[in-house]
Amino acid sequence: MPRSGSGSLAYQNVPSESYWPTPAGGAAPFTPERRSRKKWWIIGGVLLGTAAIAAIVAGVVVSQQKNKGGSSSSSASSSGNNAVLSNPNDPSVFDKDSRLHQSMWGIAYTAQGSIPPNCGATQANVTRDMQLLSQLTTRIRLYSANCNITAMVLEGIKAAKVDMKIWPAIYINSDETFNQAQAKTIEEAITTYGTDHIEGITVGNEYILNTAGTNSLSSSAYLASVSKIHSEIKQLNATIQSMKLSKHLPIGTSDAGSVMSTTLGAGIDYFMANVHPYFGGLAIADAAKWTWDFFQEFDVAPAQASVNKPAVYIAEVGWPSQSMNASAANSGAGSPQGDASVANLQTFLDTYVCQANANGTHYFYFEAFDEPWKAQYGGVEPYWGLFDKDRNLKNITIPTC
Repeated sequence: MPRSGSGSLAYQNVPSESYWPTPAGGAAPFTPERRSRKKWWIIGGVLLGTAAIAAIVAGVVVSQQKNKGGSSSSSASSSGNNAVLSNPNDPSVFDKDSRLHQSMWGIAYTAQGSIPPNCGATQANVTRDMQLLSQLTTRIRLYSANCNITAMVLEGIKAAKVDMKIWPAIYINSDETFNQAQAKTIEEAITTYGTDHIEGITVGNEYILNTAGTNSLSSSAYLASVSKIHSEIKQLNATIQSMKLSKHLPIGTSDAGSVMSTTLGAGIDYFMANVHPYFGGLAIADAAKWTWDFFQEFDVAPAQASVNKPAVYIAEVGWPSQSMNASAANSGAGSPQGDASVANLQTFLDTYVCQANANGTHYFYFEAFDEPWKAQYGGVEPYWGLFDKDRNLKNITIPTC
């Protein structure tokens, strides 16, 4: 079973303010959520167009630190039937939802209560989520190893007896003790559960975007950020190699789709790119095609040109279903074609999922569940889930591929 507490804060499943050291001067402790909600980095260039549009790529990859290293509220306040385990004594026995289809290559997942300092994730909630998500995909990616979430997810997969693979992650910041505590939890999760359900380990999530931006892929700030990621990956790889596992675990990073370069590619096994058409100011009809074009130009091409030729994935792609306020309710393409709405979410699912599967794109749909804690950022931030916060499927039809 996952550890609910130990000497290392990375294991603790209870609130712990000491996760985030208070800076000199008494300022509030740093958390991933304290950063600016939206950092839109302008990327020049002509969008390889459809017959209907020859658009300019005006701005796409938003800094989504609202989910980096975090998750939703620390308890499962819920009214939906999917909110609890139907058979707590045997989680492998659960009702299948006929509306769900295992159509998606992967899904981005953050567990309720997996963000320090308010670690409050429960094994029952995580196991319930594995039951649900196993009906949509065989892969999920995580954002951090905080609150012992790696072990909890692996335990949930084991208990539910579902065919799922995960991509554990370490959320990187300037506190090396914090980084290494997460690495330790992953190491011990591997020791406990093995590697059968692990496909790779991601080090950093939009670290480069948040420290260097994307204005230049040759600036000193960019190169320093890349060097930091390379160093963290090298350090983790040494630990993994020392475990003498029977299976090779690739180690890569996740970041804004616009920060990929041959320099970054040289020191990673894979790159996961956040590619969000909503923040590109697109009409929903053009979103799927635009996503393909952007990913090929800014991520696939640099990876193939890199000496290391890392694998490439889309780490996040999706469409929000609503907004907290009117000023952020439209992508910029005009209403209704640019709206954050259930109708446009359905259109994106219909035009992207099966087509991406067919053309071989490896993507993680963003995201599994609405996350109410992101309300602090306003706009569309809390509403990217396929399910609402109570684990009820939104008024959508999951594609059958």
